[in-house]
Amino acid sequence: MQIGTLSERTGLSRDSLRFYEKRGLLQARRSANGYRDYPEEAVQWLGYVRTAQQLGFTLAEIAADLPLLAQGQDAGPALRDALARKLADVDARIAGLQSLRNELATRLAETPETGASCPLRSAT
Repeated sequence: MQIGTLSERTGLSRDSLRFYEKRGLLQARRSANGYRDYPEEAVQWLGYVRTAQQLGFTLAEIAADLPLLAQGQDAGPALRDALARKLADVDARIAGLQSLRNELATRLAETPETGASCPLRSAT
């Protein structure tokens, strides 16, 4: 299918499709007239890419896993590993943000509404 049809079926702009192709996330054959010709499976692959991005995966992470799925191999174990790693990353970021929140709350509580005390000085 041509790029316009793929764009309509996926809701992605032609520029996005070209970008994904440039990054190796999407492959097109070139017809005799030079037009891109995408396989029917491209719609499904792009759905995977969009879902993975919504789950917080970077394009580099997606590119690393996409060949496995594209080759039709059993992706279950690899997908479970990737999801587990991403979940651990998210948990670590949440813990870091919670720690930051606690520090900000402490400094806010220690800061009088008026006065010269500066809550941004080192606690040491």
